[in-house]
Amino acid sequence: MTPAARAQAAIELVGLIEQSLRVQGQPADQAIRSFFKARRYAGARDRAAVTELVYGVLRRRSEWLWCLGTNASPRLLIATQCLMGASPDETKVTDLFDGSLYGPERLTPGEADILQKLQQLPTTPPPWVAGNYPEWLDPHLTARFGDRLVDEIAALNQRAPLDLRVNILKANRQAVQAVLAEADLATVNTPWSPLGLRAEARTRITGLALFKNGLIEVQDEGSQVAALLVDARQGMQVVDLCAGAGGKTLILSATMQNKGQVYAVDADRRRLRQMAPRIARAGVRNLQTLSFNAAASQDVQEDDSLSPMDECADRVLLDVPCSGTGAWRRNPDAKWRLTPDMLSHHVARQDRLLARAASLTKPGGRLIYVTCSVLEIENEDRIGLFLKENSAFKILPIQEVWTEAVGTTCPDSARGQDFLLLTPRQHGTDGFFVAVLERKLAPTGG
Repeated sequence: MTPAARAQAAIELVGLIEQSLRVQGQPADQAIRSFFKARRYAGARDRAAVTELVYGVLRRRSEWLWCLGTNASPRLLIATQCLMGASPDETKVTDLFDGSLYGPERLTPGEADILQKLQQLPTTPPPWVAGNYPEWLDPHLTARFGDRLVDEIAALNQRAPLDLRVNILKANRQAVQAVLAEADLATVNTPWSPLGLRAEARTRITGLALFKNGLIEVQDEGSQVAALLVDARQGMQVVDLCAGAGGKTLILSATMQNKGQVYAVDADRRRLRQMAPRIARAGVRNLQTLSFNAAASQDVQEDDSLSPMDECADRVLLDVPCSGTGAWRRNPDAKWRLTPDMLSHHVARQDRLLARAASLTKPGGRLIYVTCSVLEIENEDRIGLFLKENSAFKILPIQEVWTEAVGTTCPDSARGQDFLLLTPRQHGTDGFFVAVLERKLAPTGG
């Protein structure tokens, strides 16, 4: 594809995604996959270039809509990204909109005038425009970050690095790093997770023998840390209550060295089935998958499919469905899909799942609550309400859990705190919240 043809593809994709945002349709990554599935002629570099241009618009969508107003067509959104984005180039805009075959039509005099005026805007935009997030989220984000808001949001709007996790059932970090270096993929050790490597350049991992043979997985360092804080040990009974695609589940089995039992539970049977190749590739043997009853996925407190496991789990990992505000680096369109009603729905479901996870935790066992959200309403507020209503549980200071479970130096931001909050600006990870609760032992009779 020519550069102009890539620009036209990006224009078409932005149009599809904007339409999808209005009707809560498919996420951007799915739209992009479908788009290129019907255009097999596009090579890997073409797909990467178009995707980067589209995601650039999504990351700075609020700015560009504010600048363009009613003129915010897909054509002008792409032109604005080229003109004012990460690598602005006024000449490039004219070259791309050249009217060539498969490229965009030439800029009209009106469009050219609009783009010219964009560079002369004197007004300072409000925080949610400069930070590229929905206005209704401003109170939530300001409450969380205060005077750090600008820097924290800027980090959330950056592209995420490529993090890898070494499967300790099959290899160690040093050996994997050496093999990657031989394949001309330079990596550095992740600072917080002892299992992680961060690639210095983005590349396709799935074609490597290390991946095919289950020695590495792609996984954000923050996700690795959250799973390590479960402190799953050999011989334990461990439940991953919202297992999803199973990334954290595989860490639990690995840290247990396949000794004991891990139950990967989810309401989505399709996702559980998709976990099977990852389980086989990783060499995991102590894992069973279970699904909620379909009707119970909306009211998990009435679900009886897990009743035989009540008060039996040494560890319950509860990585709840949430707003995903901590993962905006990877899913920039998610911020524009989120609504106040959706957030309220997440909060209500989080409370129900916490109650169900509590019933699975045995006395002396631990319930580990995790979100990829930075919002207090989904994190501290949920744990505070849970502890108020469940006197059988207590919070464990996160520094103590970190020292015991992870074995690396705890981040300064977590020292002396009950909870862990990871953010891209402070830790270089996705945004993650972790709270570790322990069910008190029943008092013994005298």
